[in-house]
Amino acid sequence: MIGGLFKRWRNPPVTKEDDVRRLYDSVPVTLLTGFLGSGKTTLLNDILADPAMHGTAVIVNEFGTVAIDHDLVRKGSETYFRMTTGCICCTATSDIRSSLSELHEARLRGEIPPVSRVVIETTGLADPAPIINSIIPGGSPALGLRDHVVARHFHLARVVTTFDVLEGRATLNSFLEGWKQLAFADHVVLTKTDIADAAHDWPDELTALNPAAVYHDRHRKDFNLSGLFSEGAYSVTDKVEDVPGWLAMERLGTHGDHPHDPNRHGDEIEAISLSHDVPLSPQAVETFLHIVTTNIGSGLLRLKGLFALTDDPARPLVAHAVQHRLYPLKRLDYWPDEDHRSRVVLIGQDMPAKPIRDLFEVLAPRTARAKRGAA
Repeated sequence: MIGGLFKRWRNPPVTKEDDVRRLYDSVPVTLLTGFLGSGKTTLLNDILADPAMHGTAVIVNEFGTVAIDHDLVRKGSETYFRMTTGCICCTATSDIRSSLSELHEARLRGEIPPVSRVVIETTGLADPAPIINSIIPGGSPALGLRDHVVARHFHLARVVTTFDVLEGRATLNSFLEGWKQLAFADHVVLTKTDIADAAHDWPDELTALNPAAVYHDRHRKDFNLSGLFSEGAYSVTDKVEDVPGWLAMERLGTHGDHPHDPNRHGDEIEAISLSHDVPLSPQAVETFLHIVTTNIGSGLLRLKGLFALTDDPARPLVAHAVQHRLYPLKRLDYWPDEDHRSRVVLIGQDMPAKPIRDLFEVLAPRTARAKRGAA
C-alpha cells in the first residue's frame, strides 16, 4: 500500500501574504509515464537538476516490495513523496489522491514552501487511465472531503511519456500498457536515440498511433526540458478514440476487496525483490548480472539494483538492465540513504524465480550464508 515520507525543505515556513495566497491556487500536475526501462527516472533527475524547475514536488510510484527507484532520484531541497503500491490496478486512484492531499496538508502546516508543480512518475507497468481519472474533472467520483480538496487545489496539466526507441516496438507488440501510455500522451520523449539507428524516423512512425502528441528527441541539442512541464490543462478531445473509451471503461470497472501479492501484476508479470546485508564480491555480482540478463529463458523485462561491494562498500554499484541489455555499471559517490544493503528488483514475465533466488543467495560470502541459514 502507501509507504512514504516527505523530505522536509530546509527553508522556514512561508508567511508572506502573496505566498499564502498561492496555497489556494490550483497546482499543475504532470503525469510522467513510459514502459519499464524507457528512461523516466533519468528524465526526472534532469528535471530536478534544472533551475527552471525549482519548486517541483515529486511522487514516485514503484512496483515491488523493495524500493529502488526513489534511491536513484536526485536528492536535494525539493519536496519528495515516495509512494509504493503492488496493486496498480486497484489502488492508483486512492493512492494518488492521498499523496496529493498529504502534499497539500504539509504545505498548509508550513512544513514545505509553495509548490509550483507536481510530477507523478508512474511505474513502467502502470495503466494511465485510473491515474488520469483520479485527477481530471468528471473522472473517478469523489469519495470524501479529501477528494474534493484535491480537485480544488490540483489539476492535470499534461501527460509526458518516455518511449525507448530500442525496445519500444516490441513493447507495443506485447503489452497493452505500452500502447495506453503512448496513446494518452500530450508529449512523447524519444529516448536512447543516441545509440539507435539514426536513419529511422520515429516521430513519423508513432504519429500514426498518436497524431495529437508532440514528439521530442531526448538527445537533440534543442531539446527543451522545462517546456515539457509548463502550464496547461489536459484534454482527451484531441486524442485517438480509444482514449475516452478507456477512461469510461475504467470508471465503470469495479475492483472489489480482493487479496493482492505486492510483487505481482496480473497473472504473469511479477517482481522478484532480493537483498543481502553484507558487501558482495564485485566478480560475483557481475556474474549474477550477466547470467540473468543473457539467459533467454529468464523472462526479464527490467532489472535495477544497488550493490555494496567488498572493494569499496561506501560507494554502491548501480545496475540497470532492460530485457537482455545490461547497461554500463556505475559507482555512486555515496549511499542515497541509511540503508546500505545490496538490493535488486527484477521485473519479468514467467521468470524462473527459484533459480534466480538461489543464484543471488550464493553471492554472499560463505560465512554470511551460514549465519543466514542458522537464523
